[in-house]
Amino acid sequence: MRVGIGYDSHRFDEARPLILGGVRIADAPGLAAYSDGDAVAHALIDALLGAAGLGNIGKLFPDTDPANEGADSMDLLAQAVRCVEMEDYQVVNVDVTIITERPRIGPFVDAMANRLASTLHTAPTDVSIKGKTNEGLGWIGRGEGLAVMAVAALDQIRDIDALLASMRSGSG
Repeated sequence: MRVGIGYDSHRFDEARPLILGGVRIADAPGLAAYSDGDAVAHALIDALLGAAGLGNIGKLFPDTDPANEGADSMDLLAQAVRCVEMEDYQVVNVDVTIITERPRIGPFVDAMANRLASTLHTAPTDVSIKGKTNEGLGWIGRGEGLAVMAVAALDQIRDIDALLASMRSGSG
C-alpha cells in the first residue's frame, strides 16, 4: 500500500470556465492556469504520482511544453493513471478537499465522483470529495481563488488468475 498527497491552488479568472473534477460549473469564475485549470485533477495527479514515486505534475506535464497549454486536465489525469498502472499500482481510493468560499461544492460532488472514478478505474464510492470554506480568512476567504488538497492510496495490482492457479497447485 502506498499513499500520496497532492495540493493545487489557482486564482480566479472571470474570462475562463470553472472546471473541477472534470465537471463544468456554470455561473462561477474559472481558474487562471496553463491548462484548463482543473485544480482537483491537478492535486490528484500530484497525489497519484507521489504515491507511485514518479515525481509531480510539473515533471510529467511541464508548463514549458506547448502541448500542455489549454490541455484538458482529465486527459492529463488519465495519463498519470496509466503511468501509475505501468508501475503495477492501482488506485484504491482518493480523498479530495476543495477549499473555496464560492461556488458551493455540494451540488457537484456526485458528478465529480462519477467522472473521476471513471478516469481512476475505480468505483465512485472510492472517490470522496468535500467542499470547505476558509471562513473568510486570507486570499481564499476574500474570494480571490481556491485550493485543493488530495490524498490517494495505491496498492499493487494483483494478478488474480496467477494467485488462484498457485493456490490450486498448493504453491501459494
